[in-house]
Amino acid sequence: MTRKSYNNDTVFKVINIKNGIYYLKGAEVRLYADSEYSDLVKCEEPKEESYNDDVRSSKIKEKDDYFYLPGKILHIDGDNEYLEKCLKYYKHIGVYAIGKKIKEEDMYEQVGLLLKEYKPDILIITGHDALKKGESITNLDSYKNTKNFIKAVKTARNYEKSHEKLVIIAGACQSNYEELIKAGANYASSPKRVNIHALDPAIIAVTIALTERNKEIDLKKVLEKTKYGKDGMGGIIGNGLMYVGYPR
Repeated sequence: MTRKSYNNDTVFKVINIKNGIYYLKGAEVRLYADSEYSDLVKCEEPKEESYNDDVRSSKIKEKDDYFYLPGKILHIDGDNEYLEKCLKYYKHIGVYAIGKKIKEEDMYEQVGLLLKEYKPDILIITGHDALKKGESITNLDSYKNTKNFIKAVKTARNYEKSHEKLVIIAGACQSNYEELIKAGANYASSPKRVNIHALDPAIIAVTIALTERNKEIDLKKVLEKTKYGKDGMGGIIGNGLMYVGYPR
């Protein structure tokens, strides 16, 4: 389904119908919504994700006598379906990742224990978020889950204060980008309060995981790999997290 009032810009799945209201979930973007039936238009479900040339070229390429140890990812997601998409993507690329489905409001309680258990190089904190229509973008009460993401980021940053030792990617559709960065995230959504694709945090994580530790991430280039570029994701400059060894 798409919504006429939003120029049919987003494809949704119907997850519930109650009192004539259709409750919707983005097929590819991290967004929940609701609508009356009169505003909905039937459409085809998006095709199975196909990865572009940038993604394919990110795969580890063993060369000469060197070996490569990519950064390890811990992905915490409030949505199991989106989490599975990301885990499939990590497997396709060949990067080791642990995925945990946790409700957004419970993330801050569990993130510390998970960090101690898995000791990742990269942490993703994502799920669903939304900015209430017509409300202030600076008021955290205007967002569905930004407060929950901020609490989880702060807990993670309390565990590891160094932005170089633990890279944190946080947020979902329309999240308060500025406050997530202030809380300690290296990358966050959403500078222009737009929706983000389900894979956007994972695309950034993979780029960092497969970039050598002595090489600086090209911030503009990595953001261009995401669905809406710098409108949807932003962050701070840092190095990659892959070790390179010799001999194989």
